[in-house]
Amino acid sequence: MVENAQASEGRPWDYLLQTWRELDVPEGWRAEIDEGRIVLVPPFQAYHHAIAGHVQRRLYEDLPEEWGIYQVLSVHAAPLGKLYVPHLVVMPTALITAADPESNDPVDASEALLIVEITSKGNARDDRTKKYRAYARAGVPMYLLIDRFDTRGAMATLFTEPNEDGTYKRSDPVPFGKPLTLPEPFGTTLLTEEFPV
Repeated sequence: MVENAQASEGRPWDYLLQTWRELDVPEGWRAEIDEGRIVLVPPFQAYHHAIAGHVQRRLYEDLPEEWGIYQVLSVHAAPLGKLYVPHLVVMPTALITAADPESNDPVDASEALLIVEITSKGNARDDRTKKYRAYARAGVPMYLLIDRFDTRGAMATLFTEPNEDGTYKRSDPVPFGKPLTLPEPFGTTLLTEEFPV
């Protein structure tokens, strides 16, 4: 991650958000706000797209129409003043279609049903810790972490039942190669053997 701009003590969230809105980010890169600074995140690699595409196809199988699946949608974890751009976000369709088309404001993470992050070697720790805590604190009901770099081997872990303290009460980790069942409204099983290792 490349640090791009930092807010000083006198520069609150509004300043960071305005700066983020005005950034001219290189094509394929994403700008996120974390720990009072704006960071640039490099483009996804091919395996990110392969995994995200597989997950998205499975999620859409039984997903009710009022929900949509959005790639690289900016979400604001308000309790911690963070802004992330996850690989996939399941969000009410009405919320997205009602958004101001002239604005690139992030949506509130608390509105998401599921957020999916796929680790890279350089960001795996942030996905496991910072983003895990931010999504739990924001009340995101389900966080799916697909981690090719887990010390136990490549794993897909579904975290559910968020706590305000920044943890999830439940986790369901499965190694790549084993199925991972997602609860309603998805009611589908991810076949992780199809994920590239």
